[in-house]
Amino acid sequence: MGENGAGNNHLHDNQVFGLSIDVLPQGGSKCFDDDGRLKRTGTVWTASAHIITAVIGSGVLSLAWATAQLGWIAGPAVMFLFSFVTYYTSTLLAACYRSGDPANGKRNYTYMDAVRSNLGGVKVKICGWVQYLNLFGVAIGYTIASSISMMAIKRSNCFHASGGKNPCHVNSSPYMIAFGIVEIMFSQIPDFDQLWWLSIVAAVMSFTYSTIGLGLGIAKVAETGKIRGSLTGVSVGTVTQTQKIWRSFQALGDMAFAYSYSLILIEIQDTLKAPPSESKTMKKATLLSVGVTTLFYMLCGCMGYAAFGDLSPGNLLTGFGFYNPFWLLDIANAAIVIHLVGAYQVYCQPLFAFIEKTAAEKFPDSEFITKDIKIPIPGFRPYNLNLFRLVWRTLFVIITTLISMLLPFFNDIVGLLGALGFWPLTVYFPVEMYISQKKIPKWSTRWLCLQILSIACLIITIAAAAGSIAGVMLDLKSYKPFSTDY
Repeated sequence: MGENGAGNNHLHDNQVFGLSIDVLPQGGSKCFDDDGRLKRTGTVWTASAHIITAVIGSGVLSLAWATAQLGWIAGPAVMFLFSFVTYYTSTLLAACYRSGDPANGKRNYTYMDAVRSNLGGVKVKICGWVQYLNLFGVAIGYTIASSISMMAIKRSNCFHASGGKNPCHVNSSPYMIAFGIVEIMFSQIPDFDQLWWLSIVAAVMSFTYSTIGLGLGIAKVAETGKIRGSLTGVSVGTVTQTQKIWRSFQALGDMAFAYSYSLILIEIQDTLKAPPSESKTMKKATLLSVGVTTLFYMLCGCMGYAAFGDLSPGNLLTGFGFYNPFWLLDIANAAIVIHLVGAYQVYCQPLFAFIEKTAAEKFPDSEFITKDIKIPIPGFRPYNLNLFRLVWRTLFVIITTLISMLLPFFNDIVGLLGALGFWPLTVYFPVEMYISQKKIPKWSTRWLCLQILSIACLIITIAAAAGSIAGVMLDLKSYKPFSTDY
């Protein structure tokens, strides 16, 4: 899921949730676009790279588990279905980048702007809340995922040293605190999410660990010489009938989480050059990137399932499906941690910026909020220390870390996040905006088809959320706060 802040290389206010700034059109010249901003240079390839970086994240690691819950028929079928829905609704969303005329209409710079200019009113507020909650949840999910990977490194080395005799139980809390401390430091760097090298590092890291997971799966299948798993997934007997249902629902959430990037689609589209019209370029880029991602997901999910069958671990690289080669697992898990450190900032910085901007508007006279203290750093530009930023961002990281320590259930949290973000942001708003933009009459065939799609996805979302909540409830029965050992 969106690991990459989609090169927001324009004005600072144009954060993922910032308000758009209306610049008078200057009828595109050589150096400027029609909205008076510097010429955009993005192409199909840069947009595809951004999307692939954004989509292939830690969600890929739970796919083998999700495939195992659904089996050889439903698993790949559901994955393909999600990829199609994501592709289709993304093309609808891409058509909403410009309001009015598809070639020269007013541009919307962010997802919120598109909702504001196409739907307006209460829906903008709802959209904002869903987005912020989603980002808050992602911060928690990433803290849990990174601590699990750090513990996996510790455990695999301890396992190797003791020759497999020591069970090597590790407590997750110190690792979450360590991750939190690192994030507090990074979150003080303003505009960290706009550093161009960050998305390149994230892309390299996500391909590293995904490929290692895929390679180990293939090696395991080659070693045992047989493909495990069944047509219907985990058999009733290994789990009870109700567990099977809840787990299948949760698997839907995990798969939805693995595809969600609609939050940043408009930002990516805003980096594209025209002509050809941005929505045409974006449709090509979406097709290319969703195709590549789906192929990759099918391989990772199916190979992991083929290697482990019913016993596929919830997180492929840390669930100790693999013990050797231990150094390769360490590299993969280190790559996950590095990726997540950057991804956390890419997701949280826009939220930070939004809160700081709102606070500055509410209390313009407060020195605590608005005053920057310049701290000279030899060899660099002076650092602007803002007390409000220091306090609020630090508090935010501390709160997310504490919640992570209280609820360290990777799979369930990933499923819940996927479910909550999927319907409103990937399906409902794009469909509604498209209907309003293209003025599709009520009860026409097209309107009905779009509504049926939306309702079907809502049902999937509710089922997936219920499955994940049931999973959390189950975990809570055997759980003591702050003392989770793996």
